[in-house]
Amino acid sequence: MVHDDAPIGFFRMENVMLEHYFVKPSTLDRIRGCWLGSPIERYVEWLGAHGYSRATVVGRVPLLFHFADFTQENGCTDIGAARDHVEAFVSEWLNQHGAGAKTSASLRKHKIYAESVVLQMLRLVSEGSVKRNRHCQAFPMKSEAPGFADYLRKERGLNEITIYTYRRHLKEFADYLSQAGVVSLSELSPALLASFIIDRAPRMAPRTRRDLCGHLRVFLRFCHREAIIKRDLNGAVGMSQVYRLNDVPRSITWDEVRRMLEAVERRTIRGRRDYAILLLLVTYGLRANEVAKLTLDDIDWKRERLQVLSRKAGHSTAYPLAGVVAEALIDYIKRGRPETSDRHLFFRAIAPQAPISSAAVSSSVALYLQKASIKVHKGGSHTLRHTCVQRLIDAEFSLKTIGDYVGHSSSQSTRVYTKVAMSSLREVAMGDGEAL
Repeated sequence: MVHDDAPIGFFRMENVMLEHYFVKPSTLDRIRGCWLGSPIERYVEWLGAHGYSRATVVGRVPLLFHFADFTQENGCTDIGAARDHVEAFVSEWLNQHGAGAKTSASLRKHKIYAESVVLQMLRLVSEGSVKRNRHCQAFPMKSEAPGFADYLRKERGLNEITIYTYRRHLKEFADYLSQAGVVSLSELSPALLASFIIDRAPRMAPRTRRDLCGHLRVFLRFCHREAIIKRDLNGAVGMSQVYRLNDVPRSITWDEVRRMLEAVERRTIRGRRDYAILLLLVTYGLRANEVAKLTLDDIDWKRERLQVLSRKAGHSTAYPLAGVVAEALIDYIKRGRPETSDRHLFFRAIAPQAPISSAAVSSSVALYLQKASIKVHKGGSHTLRHTCVQRLIDAEFSLKTIGDYVGHSSSQSTRVYTKVAMSSLREVAMGDGEAL
């Protein structure tokens, strides 16, 4: 909320921001006169500070003003209680403004828009941030198995990304138990656990299925250790076998790389950013999260080096800065990167202004593969990483050199690329296999 002890300059900035978007004094008076007037002004300031367009701000304020009227008519003038009225407000808003939606999908977009705008403002006012931290959400089955998250974090020494996968899989398990009418972990049985795995397994990739079973076994061992369940049931959860060399890496040819790069519209801000990202991925075989974490300090322009810190294997790598990569980076920094004190290299191309995420890096690759009509199974950032490694394999570099170059922690990770001689297979497919 906007506190009474907020500095005077804070409110002056808000007023200036609001008057920048609405000229009529009567409109300004109506907005400031409603019980959510100050929170709306704070939200407008936040939108302006994070690069939202004028049209976006002008479109959202009337929605929030109507939400203020709706809650007041229903006897609510408290920020904390206002969340309970969001669903009812969205339903009424759709009845009044959803007539133009021609399809159910369009109506759903209207619903998501209205709900997200209201909740975004409420989170900003009550929590000081519009972004929910997935790591700070309540851990599944926290009341039934207290201390499990701390056990993963402190005793097992797992990082937050791995703990998040535990959170996701335990949420699935908790939902399944709820649907089955199980109210206590003491009711768990081998048959129930097997039923859960059978229900979930067909929809999962082999490695995801393996992780689910492994996480569930760890959880069950913890519950038995803490006397939450009487029997150690982890043996009732079988581990699905995953073979290291069972997949062929999904790389593309160098001609397809050129086609993909040609599909980038480099006259736009996003195009300049994505072109530089694609070159980094295919030139150095970087992972999506390594690209997302790059900062301006990682580029040594004088020595023409690129430093990649905190790699998956726990080490860092220094690369020579290729000329084509340097040119793309300079083009983006000069004509695309926003002016900000944040040292991250790559930023979102649309509001809110924030460093790019690893998911956005991967989805950008998938977009340009699709634009170039390049068909590849599960195309993403790893497609270009595989392409980089395969090109080094074809150039007959040693596995140790290639592994060091792309940041593999073990030569086994590199060896998968050598199990198939792609050029020889193409000759077999095109000619007389017996002669070859």
